[in-house]
Order: sequence, then structure tokens, then C-alpha cells
Amino acid sequence: MHFGVTIFPAADAMHPADLGKALEERGFESFWVAEHTHIPASRKSPWPGGAELPQMYYETMDPFVALTAAASATTSLKVATGICLVPQHHPITLAKQVASIDQISGGRFLFGVGGGWNAEEMENHGGDFSQRWKQQRESVEAMKAIWADDPAEYHGDLIDFDPIFSKPKPVQTPHPPIHVGGAAPYGPRRAARYGNGWMPINGRGSMLDELGILAAECEKNGRDSSEIELSLYAAPPDPAEVERHEAAGVSRFVFGLPPAGADVLLPILDEYAKVIAATA
Repeated sequence: MHFGVTIFPAADAMHPADLGKALEERGFESFWVAEHTHIPASRKSPWPGGAELPQMYYETMDPFVALTAAASATTSLKVATGICLVPQHHPITLAKQVASIDQISGGRFLFGVGGGWNAEEMENHGGDFSQRWKQQRESVEAMKAIWADDPAEYHGDLIDFDPIFSKPKPVQTPHPPIHVGGAAPYGPRRAARYGNGWMPINGRGSMLDELGILAAECEKNGRDSSEIELSLYAAPPDPAEVERHEAAGVSRFVFGLPPAGADVLLPILDEYAKVIAATA
């Protein structure tokens, strides 16, 4: 079992470089950060987590900048988006960002992807919220072409470009692992179609009860479900739950952190490290 943490990297929270070093020292495998470019003032879109949107959503830094700081301060810690709001990016630009951070980290990047829940946020980027899942799929397919081919081209309904040259290519081949977020049935459906991993949020359904959905979706796509790495996001720091999920094939627990300073975060990391030790 691998263990990671996730945080909204706010400017007044523990610096990503310092947090990355603290994680590596304590035996964590990965460091995941969230993404929101902005929060529209309208607040028409309901937050799936409850009535009141936490302040950290308004204050998160750019994930690739934060992760680059963490990667530069560490040697073995994997850095990851949890998740990148793919439909808010152009795939040519996003492919360049992913390849660049994979180069800077020496092949330690994990690409967590999702479509998002805030319609106004996406529409401010010029996107169509109702088409976000199709846009995500086409974007991922286009980026895979960019990472593998030289020149690369892609022709979809929403994403379309003629042959281009784009370097550097990622260190990892054929590309960094793509971990698809989202609850069942749609999350595993998307993971089976174009992902290397499935990463649902704990508490929004039961991951263990939904593994049959993933297996069925993989079969539809001519894949074996063992190809899909399973990660539980915002996982409970409970050794018994770790063992229960590991027995079912889950290979990563990602614990949540508040966007706070070192005085708050380091004691939390020490408690999480006890879970790692207890299940080693």
C-alpha cells in the first residue's frame, strides 16, 4: 500500500517545498494538490460537499507551480494533481505542463484528472459545462498523441488540431499515469476508457462495493481491471480500513490535510505516519 496526502495549496499554508520534504522524511509516497483557477462570485453551482464552500477553494495556488516547488525539494516523492480540471485547459498547453513537470521531477508526476462541478468556473474559461466529460476525454486522447508522436495531430468534435511538434516529451513512457477521479458509475467508466487509475473520493459511495462496475467497464473496453491502479482519495487514517481496502486490491490511500502552517500540519503528518508504520 502506498500513502499520500492531498491539500489545497494556499499561499498562507505550509510552503509546498517544506511540506514535500516533510512527507518524504516520513515515508509518504505521493503529494497531491487540488486545482481551482478562481471561484465565480455568483455561487450558483452547488458544492457537492455541502452547503458552504470552504475558504480554501478561493485561495489555492496553481497546482503545477506548487508541485514544481515540491519536486525540486525532494528526490523520491511523487507529485500529483488531485485533481487537474482538464476541461479548463487547452490540451496543447496542458500537455506541455505535464511533460515539463515530469522532466523536472525526473519522472515522478502522477496526473489526476477530473471535469469539475462548478459550471460558472468552466464557462469563464470559455467551455461548455454540459460537454465537459467529452472535452476531458478528447483532451486526454489529444495529449496522449502529443506525448507519443512527433509530429502529433488530433481531430475530435471539440478538440481539433493539425500536425504539431511539441517537446519535451515526458520522462515516463508512454506518459505519466492518468488517475481518473469521480464516483461510480461514471468514474470507473472513464477510467476504463482512457485512464491508468481510478481515484474516487471517500464517502461519495463505497469504492469496494463498486469494483464490479470497474471490472465490467474494463471488459467493455477490452482491458483487464488489474491494469487500473486503485487509489482512495481523502481516505480515513485507520489501519483496519487500510488493510480492508488493500485486501480488495486498493494500492494507495491519500489522506487529507487542511491548508495550514507547519505548526498544525507536522503533528498531523506524524499521526498519519503511525498509520503507515502500523500497516507496513
